[in-house]
Amino acid sequence: MGQLVSVILITWNSAPYLRRCLEGIGQQTHADLELIAVDNASSDGSAELLAPHVTHLIRNDTNRGFAAGANQGIAAARGEFVLLVNPDCYLLPDYAAKLVAAFAEAGPRYGSATGMLVRARGHEIEPLPHVDSMGIRMTRTGRHLDLEQGATGKEVTERFEVFGVSGAAAMYRMTFLRAAAIEGQIFDEDFFAYREDADLSWRGRLFGWRAFCEPRAVAYHVRRVTPQARRELPASINMHSVKNRFLLRLKNEGRYLALRNLPFELTRDLIVLLASLTIEWSSLPAFPWLWRNRARVLAKRHEIQRRRKVSDRELARWFG
Repeated sequence: MGQLVSVILITWNSAPYLRRCLEGIGQQTHADLELIAVDNASSDGSAELLAPHVTHLIRNDTNRGFAAGANQGIAAARGEFVLLVNPDCYLLPDYAAKLVAAFAEAGPRYGSATGMLVRARGHEIEPLPHVDSMGIRMTRTGRHLDLEQGATGKEVTERFEVFGVSGAAAMYRMTFLRAAAIEGQIFDEDFFAYREDADLSWRGRLFGWRAFCEPRAVAYHVRRVTPQARRELPASINMHSVKNRFLLRLKNEGRYLALRNLPFELTRDLIVLLASLTIEWSSLPAFPWLWRNRARVLAKRHEIQRRRKVSDRELARWFG
């Protein structure tokens, strides 16, 4: 018997992508696999499309967000590894197998992994000739970006270490997920959606875990949330993006990094605030949310900083 991989698929009105996504999951060469789906109250028949294909289906009465859905799926998972898959992703047949093999080679302190995600388009998730993500990179402005996004002709064949991994097609050791939980939550449900993968990556780093990219494992991803498309996105998505920008740092950033990055972060923060006051008023609720929930956020920060094993000076090399 091989090592069980629990694939977790979280949907919200994702029906147009599901045929192709499920096809990719169904053809995985890693034989020991279970599929857990969490549907966030879809109104387009997503849950009905999923039902014949899954080991376990969780149907929520409301849209609880990506973070809560991931936590529900992980709680139901039995695998040694958890593979999160966005419904707009298509996995090549050896994606899971190559990541499991790479974990064995990398060693037990590596808790997170990604393959090379290739940008795709349309409901058939057709690949385009450039990279979508090869992991998460951090900037001194307080942003996190996808490594090598937009690059073409990438021929990397060797596994390499990254700061963290995008949740679009991420594999995690179950031991890492359990060790990284804060107040019973692996993904912080205050994020609701977006940046929760960067939050888990940063927390994992603080707790002494590492991450890698295995570029020989390939998946296609239709990225619908980009800075270029911001004005076309729902207002709620942009609000969570602004809120989570600050939430990410409030929880994880220590004094050394805060001082080191201050000029860069403050400049970017002022731009975000000015934009919210002038052209994106729908994002203004992010700021009163942070104030109302400051006690809970600071309690999480205290717990994370108390448990940290890695200093900010050691992490500084990841913030370029």
